[in-house]
Amino acid sequence: MNSVYELHRDEFLYLDQANHPAFGFTSVPPLISFFSLLIKLLGGGFYLIRFVPAFLGTLTLVFCWKIVEAINGNLLSKCLVCIAMICSIFLRLNTLYQPNSFDVLAWTAAFYYLICYFDGEQPKYLYFFAITIAIGFLNKYNILFLVIGLFPAILIGRQRKIFTQKHFYFAVLVGVFIALPNIIWQINRGFPVLHHMKLLQKYQLVNVSLKNFLMSQFLFFINSFFFLLAGISVLIWHKTFLKYRWVILTYLFTMLVFIYFKGKDYYTLGLYPVLLCFGAVYFGQILSKRYLVKGAVIAFTMVSFVYVLPLLMPVYSPAQIIKSHKRFESVGALRWEDGKNHQLPQDYADMLGWKEIAHLADMAYSQVKDKSRVLVRADNYGQAAAINYYSKYPNIGAVAYSDDYLHWFKLKKPVKDLILIQGTYDEDPQRKKEQPIFAKITKIGEVKNPFSREFGASVFLLEGAKININPIIEAEIIEEQQ
Repeated sequence: MNSVYELHRDEFLYLDQANHPAFGFTSVPPLISFFSLLIKLLGGGFYLIRFVPAFLGTLTLVFCWKIVEAINGNLLSKCLVCIAMICSIFLRLNTLYQPNSFDVLAWTAAFYYLICYFDGEQPKYLYFFAITIAIGFLNKYNILFLVIGLFPAILIGRQRKIFTQKHFYFAVLVGVFIALPNIIWQINRGFPVLHHMKLLQKYQLVNVSLKNFLMSQFLFFINSFFFLLAGISVLIWHKTFLKYRWVILTYLFTMLVFIYFKGKDYYTLGLYPVLLCFGAVYFGQILSKRYLVKGAVIAFTMVSFVYVLPLLMPVYSPAQIIKSHKRFESVGALRWEDGKNHQLPQDYADMLGWKEIAHLADMAYSQVKDKSRVLVRADNYGQAAAINYYSKYPNIGAVAYSDDYLHWFKLKKPVKDLILIQGTYDEDPQRKKEQPIFAKITKIGEVKNPFSREFGASVFLLEGAKININPIIEAEIIEEQQ
Protein backbone atom coordinates (compact mmCIF):
# COMPACT_ATOMS: atom_id res chain seq x y z
CA MET A 1 0.00 0.00 0.00
CA ASN A 2 1.33 3.43 -0.95
CA SER A 3 2.26 5.43 2.15
CA VAL A 4 0.38 8.50 0.88
CA TYR A 5 -2.91 6.88 1.86
CA GLU A 6 -4.42 7.03 5.34
CA LEU A 7 -7.23 4.99 6.85
CA HIS A 8 -10.58 4.82 5.04
CA ARG A 9 -13.45 7.03 6.28
CA ASP A 10 -15.45 3.95 7.35
CA GLU A 11 -12.50 2.62 9.35
CA PHE A 12 -12.43 5.79 11.44
CA LEU A 13 -16.13 5.34 12.26
CA TYR A 14 -15.70 1.74 13.37
CA LEU A 15 -12.71 2.67 15.51
CA ASP A 16 -14.70 5.46 17.16
CA GLN A 17 -17.40 2.98 18.15
CA ALA A 18 -15.00 1.66 20.78
CA ASN A 19 -15.69 4.88 22.71
CA HIS A 20 -19.44 4.22 22.69
CA PRO A 21 -20.03 0.53 23.58
CA ALA A 22 -23.54 -0.68 22.76
CA PHE A 23 -25.46 -3.72 21.51
CA GLY A 24 -25.94 -2.06 18.15
CA PHE A 25 -25.26 0.95 15.97
CA THR A 26 -27.10 2.77 13.23
CA SER A 27 -24.82 1.55 10.46
CA VAL A 28 -23.64 -1.87 11.71
CA PRO A 29 -24.22 -4.48 14.43
CA PRO A 30 -21.92 -4.42 17.49
CA LEU A 31 -19.20 -6.99 16.72
CA ILE A 32 -16.75 -4.66 15.03
CA SER A 33 -16.94 -2.29 18.00
CA PHE A 34 -15.61 -5.17 20.12
CA PHE A 35 -12.62 -5.48 17.79
CA SER A 36 -12.21 -1.70 17.97
CA LEU A 37 -12.14 -1.83 21.75
CA LEU A 38 -9.38 -4.45 21.63
CA ILE A 39 -7.43 -2.29 19.19
CA LYS A 40 -7.86 0.73 21.46
CA LEU A 41 -6.68 -1.19 24.52
CA LEU A 42 -3.61 -2.37 22.58
CA GLY A 43 -2.63 1.14 21.51
CA GLY A 44 -4.68 1.77 18.35
CA GLY A 45 -1.69 1.82 16.01
CA PHE A 46 -2.01 1.83 12.22
CA TYR A 47 -0.42 -1.58 11.72
CA LEU A 48 -2.52 -3.13 14.47
CA ILE A 49 -5.63 -1.89 12.66
CA ARG A 50 -4.34 -3.47 9.45
CA PHE A 51 -3.54 -6.73 11.28
CA VAL A 52 -7.16 -7.44 12.26
CA PRO A 53 -8.63 -7.85 8.74
CA ALA A 54 -5.47 -9.67 7.63
CA PHE A 55 -5.90 -12.14 10.49
CA LEU A 56 -9.58 -12.65 9.64
CA GLY A 57 -8.60 -13.22 6.02
CA THR A 58 -6.12 -15.85 7.16
CA LEU A 59 -8.89 -17.62 9.09
CA THR A 60 -10.96 -17.62 5.90
CA LEU A 61 -8.09 -19.41 4.16
CA VAL A 62 -8.07 -21.96 6.99
CA PHE A 63 -11.75 -22.70 6.38
CA CYS A 64 -11.12 -22.95 2.64
CA TRP A 65 -8.38 -25.48 3.42
CA LYS A 66 -10.87 -27.38 5.61
CA ILE A 67 -13.57 -27.34 2.91
CA VAL A 68 -11.14 -28.76 0.36
CA GLU A 69 -10.21 -31.44 2.88
CA ALA A 70 -13.88 -32.22 3.55
CA ILE A 71 -14.61 -32.77 -0.15
CA ASN A 72 -11.54 -35.03 -0.54
CA GLY A 73 -9.18 -32.56 -2.18
CA ASN A 74 -5.45 -33.27 -2.20
CA LEU A 75 -2.60 -31.07 -0.98
CA LEU A 76 -2.28 -29.43 -4.39
CA SER A 77 -5.96 -28.46 -4.25
CA LYS A 78 -5.45 -26.86 -0.84
CA CYS A 79 -2.53 -24.84 -2.14
CA LEU A 80 -4.42 -23.85 -5.29
CA VAL A 81 -7.41 -22.49 -3.38
CA CYS A 82 -5.10 -20.37 -1.23
CA ILE A 83 -3.45 -18.97 -4.36
CA ALA A 84 -6.85 -18.34 -5.97
CA MET A 85 -8.08 -16.51 -2.86
CA ILE A 86 -4.98 -14.36 -2.44
CA CYS A 87 -4.81 -13.47 -6.13
CA SER A 88 -8.26 -11.89 -6.11
CA ILE A 89 -10.32 -9.10 -4.58
CA PHE A 90 -9.93 -10.77 -1.18
CA LEU A 91 -6.42 -9.36 -0.85
CA ARG A 92 -7.88 -5.85 -0.98
CA LEU A 93 -10.84 -6.77 1.21
CA ASN A 94 -8.60 -8.05 3.98
CA THR A 95 -6.53 -4.88 4.19
CA LEU A 96 -9.51 -2.71 5.19
CA TYR A 97 -10.78 -2.61 8.76
CA GLN A 98 -14.45 -3.10 7.95
CA PRO A 99 -17.09 -5.76 8.74
CA ASN A 100 -16.56 -7.28 5.28
CA SER A 101 -13.59 -9.44 6.29
CA PHE A 102 -15.51 -11.17 9.06
CA ASP A 103 -18.57 -11.35 6.82
CA VAL A 104 -16.72 -13.44 4.23
CA LEU A 105 -15.21 -15.53 7.03
CA ALA A 106 -18.67 -16.24 8.48
CA TRP A 107 -20.15 -17.21 5.08
CA THR A 108 -17.21 -19.54 4.38
CA ALA A 109 -17.43 -21.15 7.83
CA ALA A 110 -21.21 -21.59 7.42
CA PHE A 111 -20.70 -23.46 4.14
CA TYR A 112 -18.03 -25.63 5.76
CA TYR A 113 -20.24 -26.65 8.68
CA LEU A 114 -23.18 -27.46 6.39
CA ILE A 115 -20.95 -29.55 4.13
CA CYS A 116 -19.74 -31.46 7.19
CA TYR A 117 -23.29 -31.94 8.46
CA PHE A 118 -24.70 -33.21 5.17
CA ASP A 119 -21.77 -35.61 4.79
CA GLY A 120 -22.12 -37.23 8.24
CA GLU A 121 -25.27 -35.75 9.82
CA GLN A 122 -23.50 -35.10 13.11
CA PRO A 123 -25.71 -32.66 15.10
CA LYS A 124 -22.73 -30.69 16.39
CA TYR A 125 -22.24 -29.16 12.95
CA LEU A 126 -25.78 -27.78 13.02
CA TYR A 127 -24.95 -25.94 16.23
CA PHE A 128 -21.65 -24.69 14.78
CA PHE A 129 -23.55 -23.50 11.72
CA ALA A 130 -26.18 -21.67 13.80
CA ILE A 131 -23.55 -20.04 16.00
CA THR A 132 -21.63 -18.92 12.91
CA ILE A 133 -24.74 -17.37 11.38
CA ALA A 134 -25.58 -15.63 14.67
CA ILE A 135 -22.10 -14.18 15.13
CA GLY A 136 -22.11 -13.22 11.45
CA PHE A 137 -25.42 -11.44 12.09
CA LEU A 138 -23.79 -9.52 14.95
CA ASN A 139 -21.10 -8.47 12.48
CA LYS A 140 -23.17 -7.57 9.41
CA TYR A 141 -26.82 -8.14 8.51
CA ASN A 142 -25.69 -9.12 5.02
CA ILE A 143 -25.47 -12.75 6.15
CA LEU A 144 -29.28 -12.90 6.19
CA PHE A 145 -29.11 -12.99 2.39
CA LEU A 146 -27.17 -16.24 2.67
CA VAL A 147 -29.92 -17.68 4.87
CA ILE A 148 -32.53 -16.58 2.32
CA GLY A 149 -30.58 -18.26 -0.48
CA LEU A 150 -29.92 -21.45 1.50
CA PHE A 151 -33.56 -22.11 2.34
CA PRO A 152 -34.90 -22.86 -1.19
CA ALA A 153 -31.61 -24.48 -2.25
CA ILE A 154 -31.88 -27.04 0.55
CA LEU A 155 -35.66 -27.37 0.34
CA ILE A 156 -35.67 -28.61 -3.27
CA GLY A 157 -32.85 -31.11 -2.73
CA ARG A 158 -32.39 -34.33 -0.82
CA GLN A 159 -30.91 -32.31 2.04
CA ARG A 160 -34.38 -31.01 2.94
CA LYS A 161 -34.75 -33.65 5.62
CA ILE A 162 -32.65 -31.32 7.76
CA PHE A 163 -35.93 -29.53 8.50
CA THR A 164 -37.25 -32.67 10.20
CA GLN A 165 -34.35 -32.87 12.66
CA LYS A 166 -34.99 -31.62 16.19
CA HIS A 167 -31.37 -30.49 16.51
CA PHE A 168 -31.93 -28.07 13.63
CA TYR A 169 -34.55 -26.21 15.64
CA PHE A 170 -32.53 -26.37 18.84
CA ALA A 171 -29.61 -24.89 16.88
CA VAL A 172 -31.88 -22.13 15.56
CA LEU A 173 -32.83 -21.26 19.15
CA VAL A 174 -29.16 -21.10 20.12
CA GLY A 175 -28.48 -18.76 17.21
CA VAL A 176 -31.43 -16.51 18.05
CA PHE A 177 -30.29 -16.35 21.68
CA ILE A 178 -26.82 -15.17 20.61
CA ALA A 179 -28.26 -12.54 18.30
CA LEU A 180 -30.98 -11.48 20.76
CA PRO A 181 -29.16 -8.48 22.35
CA ASN A 182 -28.91 -6.76 18.98
CA ILE A 183 -32.46 -7.72 18.00
CA ILE A 184 -33.76 -6.17 21.24
CA TRP A 185 -31.60 -3.08 20.62
CA GLN A 186 -33.14 -2.69 17.16
CA ILE A 187 -36.69 -3.11 18.50
CA ASN A 188 -36.19 -0.58 21.30
CA ARG A 189 -34.93 2.04 18.82
CA GLY A 190 -37.49 1.48 16.10
CA PHE A 191 -35.20 -0.54 13.81
CA PRO A 192 -32.66 2.12 12.78
CA VAL A 193 -31.23 -0.42 10.32
CA LEU A 194 -34.31 0.15 8.16
CA HIS A 195 -33.64 3.89 8.08
CA HIS A 196 -30.01 3.17 7.18
CA MET A 197 -31.14 0.89 4.33
CA LYS A 198 -33.49 3.57 3.02
CA LEU A 199 -30.60 6.03 2.89
CA LEU A 200 -28.47 3.45 1.07
CA GLN A 201 -31.26 2.89 -1.42
CA LYS A 202 -31.79 6.62 -1.95
CA TYR A 203 -28.20 7.76 -2.34
CA GLN A 204 -26.13 4.69 -3.33
CA LEU A 205 -28.04 1.60 -4.46
CA VAL A 206 -30.10 3.67 -6.87
CA ASN A 207 -26.96 3.98 -9.02
CA VAL A 208 -26.27 0.22 -9.10
CA SER A 209 -26.78 -1.19 -12.61
CA LEU A 210 -27.16 -4.88 -13.41
CA LYS A 211 -24.45 -4.68 -16.06
CA ASN A 212 -21.89 -3.19 -13.69
CA PHE A 213 -22.94 -5.55 -10.89
CA LEU A 214 -22.36 -8.65 -13.03
CA MET A 215 -19.17 -7.27 -14.57
CA SER A 216 -17.72 -6.72 -11.10
CA GLN A 217 -18.34 -10.39 -10.22
CA PHE A 218 -16.00 -11.29 -13.08
CA LEU A 219 -13.42 -8.58 -12.41
CA PHE A 220 -13.19 -9.48 -8.72
CA PHE A 221 -11.74 -12.85 -9.73
CA ILE A 222 -10.22 -12.11 -13.10
CA ASN A 223 -6.99 -13.91 -12.14
CA SER A 224 -8.79 -16.79 -10.42
CA PHE A 225 -11.57 -17.04 -12.99
CA PHE A 226 -10.54 -20.50 -14.21
CA PHE A 227 -10.88 -21.84 -10.67
CA LEU A 228 -14.24 -20.10 -10.26
CA LEU A 229 -15.56 -21.36 -13.59
CA ALA A 230 -14.37 -24.87 -12.77
CA GLY A 231 -16.09 -24.75 -9.38
CA ILE A 232 -19.41 -23.67 -10.90
CA SER A 233 -19.13 -26.24 -13.69
CA VAL A 234 -18.39 -29.29 -11.54
CA LEU A 235 -21.19 -28.41 -9.13
CA ILE A 236 -23.64 -28.34 -12.05
CA TRP A 237 -22.46 -31.25 -14.22
CA HIS A 238 -19.86 -33.44 -12.45
CA LYS A 239 -21.40 -36.60 -10.96
CA THR A 240 -18.74 -36.75 -8.24
CA PHE A 241 -20.07 -33.52 -6.77
CA LEU A 242 -23.77 -34.22 -7.28
CA LYS A 243 -24.48 -34.28 -3.53
CA TYR A 244 -23.08 -30.75 -3.25
CA ARG A 245 -25.43 -29.28 -5.83
CA TRP A 246 -27.19 -27.33 -3.06
CA VAL A 247 -24.05 -25.13 -2.96
CA ILE A 248 -24.48 -23.87 -6.53
CA LEU A 249 -28.24 -23.52 -6.01
CA THR A 250 -27.52 -21.37 -2.96
CA TYR A 251 -25.24 -19.24 -5.10
CA LEU A 252 -27.91 -18.78 -7.77
CA PHE A 253 -30.76 -18.00 -5.35
CA THR A 254 -28.66 -15.58 -3.31
CA MET A 255 -27.43 -13.78 -6.42
CA LEU A 256 -31.03 -13.37 -7.58
CA VAL A 257 -31.92 -11.82 -4.23
CA PHE A 258 -29.01 -9.38 -4.47
CA ILE A 259 -29.97 -8.46 -8.02
CA TYR A 260 -33.60 -7.91 -7.03
CA PHE A 261 -32.66 -5.58 -4.17
CA LYS A 262 -29.91 -3.90 -6.23
CA GLY A 263 -27.21 -4.80 -3.72
CA LYS A 264 -23.67 -3.51 -4.07
CA ASP A 265 -21.33 -5.75 -6.02
CA TYR A 266 -19.12 -6.65 -3.05
CA TYR A 267 -22.09 -7.85 -0.95
CA THR A 268 -21.80 -11.18 -2.81
CA LEU A 269 -18.18 -11.93 -1.92
CA GLY A 270 -19.03 -14.44 0.80
CA LEU A 271 -20.42 -16.77 -1.89
CA TYR A 272 -17.13 -17.24 -3.71
CA PRO A 273 -14.60 -18.97 -1.40
CA VAL A 274 -16.61 -22.22 -1.42
CA LEU A 275 -16.87 -22.12 -5.24
CA LEU A 276 -13.12 -21.58 -5.50
CA CYS A 277 -12.65 -24.59 -3.23
CA PHE A 278 -14.55 -26.88 -5.61
CA GLY A 279 -12.65 -25.44 -8.56
CA ALA A 280 -9.34 -26.02 -6.80
CA VAL A 281 -10.30 -29.64 -6.06
CA TYR A 282 -11.05 -30.22 -9.73
CA PHE A 283 -7.75 -28.69 -10.86
CA GLY A 284 -5.92 -30.56 -8.11
CA GLN A 285 -7.23 -33.85 -9.50
CA ILE A 286 -6.43 -33.26 -13.18
CA LEU A 287 -3.07 -31.56 -12.59
CA SER A 288 -1.64 -33.76 -9.84
CA LYS A 289 0.78 -35.53 -12.20
CA ARG A 290 1.04 -32.89 -14.94
CA TYR A 291 3.92 -30.96 -13.47
CA LEU A 292 4.54 -28.54 -16.33
CA VAL A 293 0.88 -27.61 -16.69
CA LYS A 294 0.56 -27.31 -12.93
CA GLY A 295 3.49 -24.92 -12.79
CA ALA A 296 2.13 -22.92 -15.71
CA VAL A 297 -1.30 -22.49 -14.07
CA ILE A 298 0.22 -21.32 -10.80
CA ALA A 299 2.69 -19.01 -12.57
CA PHE A 300 -0.01 -17.49 -14.77
CA THR A 301 -2.31 -16.83 -11.81
CA MET A 302 0.39 -15.15 -9.75
CA VAL A 303 2.18 -13.23 -12.52
CA SER A 304 -1.03 -11.91 -14.06
CA PHE A 305 -2.16 -10.82 -10.60
CA VAL A 306 0.92 -8.63 -10.29
CA TYR A 307 -0.24 -6.84 -13.44
CA VAL A 308 -3.75 -6.14 -12.12
CA LEU A 309 -2.65 -5.46 -8.53
CA PRO A 310 -2.68 -1.64 -8.94
CA LEU A 311 -6.34 -1.88 -9.95
CA LEU A 312 -7.22 -3.67 -6.71
CA MET A 313 -4.81 -2.20 -4.17
CA PRO A 314 -3.75 1.41 -3.47
CA VAL A 315 -0.15 0.87 -4.58
CA TYR A 316 -0.16 3.73 -7.09
CA SER A 317 0.00 7.33 -5.92
CA PRO A 318 -2.81 9.65 -7.07
CA ALA A 319 -0.52 11.09 -9.74
CA GLN A 320 0.25 7.61 -11.08
CA ILE A 321 -3.44 6.73 -11.20
CA ILE A 322 -4.25 9.89 -13.15
CA LYS A 323 -1.42 9.05 -15.54
CA SER A 324 -2.98 5.59 -16.04
CA HIS A 325 -6.49 7.02 -16.17
CA LYS A 326 -7.73 4.98 -19.15
CA ARG A 327 -6.57 1.71 -17.62
CA PHE A 328 -8.53 2.35 -14.41
CA GLU A 329 -11.55 3.70 -16.25
CA SER A 330 -11.76 0.68 -18.56
CA VAL A 331 -12.54 -1.65 -15.63
CA GLY A 332 -14.92 0.75 -13.88
CA ALA A 333 -12.48 1.51 -11.06
CA LEU A 334 -13.11 5.27 -11.29
CA ARG A 335 -16.90 4.99 -11.04
CA TRP A 336 -18.22 6.18 -7.67
CA GLU A 337 -21.50 5.55 -5.89
CA ASP A 338 -22.99 8.55 -7.71
CA GLY A 339 -22.61 6.62 -10.97
CA LYS A 340 -20.01 9.05 -12.35
CA ASN A 341 -16.30 8.67 -13.10
CA HIS A 342 -13.77 10.64 -11.02
CA GLN A 343 -10.01 11.08 -11.04
CA LEU A 344 -9.39 8.42 -8.33
CA PRO A 345 -11.25 5.29 -7.21
CA GLN A 346 -13.73 6.27 -4.50
CA ASP A 347 -12.06 4.11 -1.84
CA TYR A 348 -8.73 5.82 -2.51
CA ALA A 349 -10.19 9.32 -2.36
CA ASP A 350 -11.76 8.28 0.95
CA MET A 351 -8.26 7.60 2.31
CA LEU A 352 -6.89 11.12 1.88
CA GLY A 353 -7.19 14.46 3.66
CA TRP A 354 -8.10 13.24 7.13
CA LYS A 355 -4.92 14.37 8.88
CA GLU A 356 -5.46 17.83 7.40
CA ILE A 357 -8.96 18.04 8.84
CA ALA A 358 -7.82 16.82 12.25
CA HIS A 359 -4.92 19.29 12.28
CA LEU A 360 -7.23 22.21 11.45
CA ALA A 361 -9.70 21.11 14.12
CA ASP A 362 -6.88 20.96 16.66
CA MET A 363 -5.78 24.46 15.69
CA ALA A 364 -9.29 25.73 16.38
CA TYR A 365 -9.64 23.70 19.58
CA SER A 366 -6.39 25.09 20.96
CA GLN A 367 -7.81 28.63 20.75
CA VAL A 368 -10.84 27.80 22.89
CA LYS A 369 -10.41 28.85 26.52
CA ASP A 370 -13.30 26.95 28.11
CA LYS A 371 -13.07 23.51 26.53
CA SER A 372 -15.94 22.18 28.65
CA ARG A 373 -18.38 24.31 26.65
CA VAL A 374 -17.15 23.80 23.09
CA LEU A 375 -18.77 21.57 20.50
CA VAL A 376 -16.90 20.17 17.49
CA ARG A 377 -19.49 19.50 14.79
CA ALA A 378 -18.38 17.93 11.54
CA ASP A 379 -20.21 17.70 8.23
CA ASN A 380 -20.10 13.89 8.05
CA TYR A 381 -19.11 10.85 10.07
CA GLY A 382 -15.75 10.50 8.31
CA GLN A 383 -14.64 13.95 9.40
CA ALA A 384 -15.84 13.47 12.98
CA ALA A 385 -14.26 10.04 13.35
CA ALA A 386 -10.94 11.12 11.79
CA ILE A 387 -10.72 14.09 14.16
CA ASN A 388 -11.34 11.84 17.14
CA TYR A 389 -8.68 9.41 15.93
CA TYR A 390 -5.91 11.86 15.02
CA SER A 391 -6.50 14.71 17.47
CA LYS A 392 -3.92 15.33 20.17
CA TYR A 393 -6.82 16.25 22.46
CA PRO A 394 -8.31 12.97 23.80
CA ASN A 395 -11.61 14.58 24.82
CA ILE A 396 -12.26 16.61 21.68
CA GLY A 397 -15.41 14.53 21.03
CA ALA A 398 -16.21 15.56 17.46
CA VAL A 399 -19.75 14.70 16.31
CA ALA A 400 -21.84 15.07 13.15
CA TYR A 401 -25.42 15.06 11.96
CA SER A 402 -25.04 11.59 10.47
CA ASP A 403 -24.99 7.90 11.38
CA ASP A 404 -24.24 7.02 14.99
CA TYR A 405 -23.03 10.51 15.85
CA LEU A 406 -26.62 11.71 16.07
CA HIS A 407 -26.78 9.76 19.34
CA TRP A 408 -23.40 10.87 20.67
CA PHE A 409 -23.92 14.61 21.21
CA LYS A 410 -23.11 15.82 24.72
CA LEU A 411 -25.21 18.88 25.49
CA LYS A 412 -25.30 18.91 29.29
CA LYS A 413 -23.81 22.42 29.39
CA PRO A 414 -24.79 25.35 27.16
CA VAL A 415 -22.47 25.47 24.15
CA LYS A 416 -20.47 28.70 24.13
CA ASP A 417 -18.07 28.04 21.23
CA LEU A 418 -18.57 25.94 18.11
CA ILE A 419 -15.94 24.40 15.86
CA LEU A 420 -17.72 23.84 12.57
CA ILE A 421 -16.38 21.63 9.78
CA GLN A 422 -18.22 22.21 6.53
CA GLY A 423 -18.10 19.93 3.49
CA THR A 424 -16.79 20.60 0.01
CA TYR A 425 -20.06 22.05 -1.24
CA ASP A 426 -20.68 24.71 1.42
CA GLU A 427 -23.75 26.80 0.58
CA ASP A 428 -22.82 29.46 3.14
CA PRO A 429 -19.02 29.98 3.06
CA GLN A 430 -19.35 33.41 4.70
CA ARG A 431 -21.29 31.88 7.64
CA LYS A 432 -24.03 34.51 7.29
CA LYS A 433 -26.46 32.20 9.04
CA GLU A 434 -24.33 32.07 12.18
CA GLN A 435 -23.08 35.67 12.21
CA PRO A 436 -26.03 37.02 14.28
CA ILE A 437 -25.59 34.23 16.82
CA PHE A 438 -21.83 34.40 17.55
CA ALA A 439 -19.61 37.30 18.58
CA LYS A 440 -16.69 36.20 16.39
CA ILE A 441 -16.27 33.80 13.46
CA THR A 442 -12.85 32.78 12.15
CA LYS A 443 -12.02 30.53 9.24
CA ILE A 444 -9.12 28.36 10.36
CA GLY A 445 -8.39 26.76 6.99
CA GLU A 446 -9.50 24.16 4.46
CA VAL A 447 -8.37 20.83 3.05
CA LYS A 448 -5.82 21.46 0.29
CA ASN A 449 -5.33 17.93 -1.02
CA PRO A 450 -7.03 17.98 -4.44
CA PHE A 451 -7.27 14.18 -4.54
CA SER A 452 -9.22 13.90 -1.31
CA ARG A 453 -12.97 13.46 -1.34
CA GLU A 454 -12.92 16.16 1.36
CA PHE A 455 -11.04 18.64 -0.83
CA GLY A 456 -12.20 22.15 0.06
CA ALA A 457 -13.79 21.17 3.38
CA SER A 458 -13.41 24.14 5.73
CA VAL A 459 -12.95 24.50 9.48
CA PHE A 460 -14.47 27.50 11.28
CA LEU A 461 -14.19 28.65 14.89
CA LEU A 462 -17.38 30.32 16.11
CA GLU A 463 -16.82 32.04 19.45
CA GLY A 464 -19.06 33.64 22.04
CA ALA A 465 -22.60 32.39 21.45
CA LYS A 466 -25.02 35.27 22.18
CA ILE A 467 -27.90 32.91 22.89
CA ASN A 468 -28.33 29.36 24.16
CA ILE A 469 -27.82 27.35 20.96
CA ASN A 470 -28.45 23.96 22.58
CA PRO A 471 -32.19 23.95 21.68
CA ILE A 472 -31.26 24.74 18.06
CA ILE A 473 -28.81 21.84 17.94
CA GLU A 474 -31.27 19.48 19.62
CA ALA A 475 -33.98 20.40 17.11
CA GLU A 476 -31.58 19.78 14.21
CA ILE A 477 -30.63 16.38 15.68
CA ILE A 478 -34.29 15.38 15.91
CA GLU A 479 -34.91 16.54 12.36
CA GLU A 480 -31.99 14.44 11.05
CA GLN A 481 -33.10 11.39 13.06
CA GLN A 482 -36.57 11.62 11.56
